[in-house]
Amino acid sequence: MRTVQELEERLASPSAALIEELSQLDGDIMLLGVGGKMGPSLARLAVNAIRQAGLDKKVIGVSRFSNKELRRELEEGGVEIISADLSDDQALQALPETQNILYMAGNKFGTAGNEHFTWMMNAYLPGRVAERFRNSRMVVFSTGNIYPFTPVSQGGATERTSPNANGEYGQSCLGRERIFEHFSHKNGTPMFIYRLNYAIDLRYGVLLELARSVREGLPIDITMGHANVIWQGDANEIALRALLRCSSPPNVMNITGPETLSLRWAANEFGRKLGIEPIFTGEEAPTALLSNAAKAAATFGYPRVSLAEMIDWIGDWVGQGGEIWNKPTHFQEREGKY
Repeated sequence: MRTVQELEERLASPSAALIEELSQLDGDIMLLGVGGKMGPSLARLAVNAIRQAGLDKKVIGVSRFSNKELRRELEEGGVEIISADLSDDQALQALPETQNILYMAGNKFGTAGNEHFTWMMNAYLPGRVAERFRNSRMVVFSTGNIYPFTPVSQGGATERTSPNANGEYGQSCLGRERIFEHFSHKNGTPMFIYRLNYAIDLRYGVLLELARSVREGLPIDITMGHANVIWQGDANEIALRALLRCSSPPNVMNITGPETLSLRWAANEFGRKLGIEPIFTGEEAPTALLSNAAKAAATFGYPRVSLAEMIDWIGDWVGQGGEIWNKPTHFQEREGKY
């Protein structure tokens, strides 16, 4: 991939499994919080899968759309746009009744010093949304940050691991899950809790940050020495296919790649590809924020894009000076302060 257009086309290319499964899904699809990092490519993927399946379904994207260019691009791509602030209850109630909801709204970065807003977005607003769409099926985006750090040797937290979030961001995300869970029980709303970490594409993510640090000769702190990553195209596919696997009580799954990734190893791979020796600081801690995605792999199959491919693609992208987003993941954070 040499251009953003080629990247976007790849992210929006549906698998045969997705096309087949969306053919079984009744109703339109609405993405709440479509304006984030994953939302635009997820919306385009849904449109393409629906078109290739020959279906008569709408894909509706809801956001405040402070980025007018994004709004225009999504409309041109076949997404029906609604500009709305979900925290405005009048605007929330005015949204059309829609059978399938992907809930992607939330707040992470800037939590420190603004905790009240984070809790409103991540734990109060979900209750309003769950009541508004009580008659829909809902895929609720969450995060592996609800888990405690686990020993690297144990392969990551599973869905049976008791949540024990480190810091207020993770705590508020657990609050989001519990609120949705409550309304699933109360109203019988079928839901899927989608615990993601970390999605990447060529413009942002853990691997891009490593590759840039190598290229720019910046020291890489490897105290948080291990992570999980998944190609954003695969993460998007799973989110849409999860609509057919909603239940009450909610179906809960960790969504990430199968490997426990050594950041030292990945940085050395980028160093080899770019012809630059990485600079490391710190030593790998015996624990890390890790998720075990065996349940998701058994349900959806292994990701289509491998870790080796991601490293090759990102190494090429950084080497050619491809476009990047200034949206760091803060994957090194061990105190839960975002």
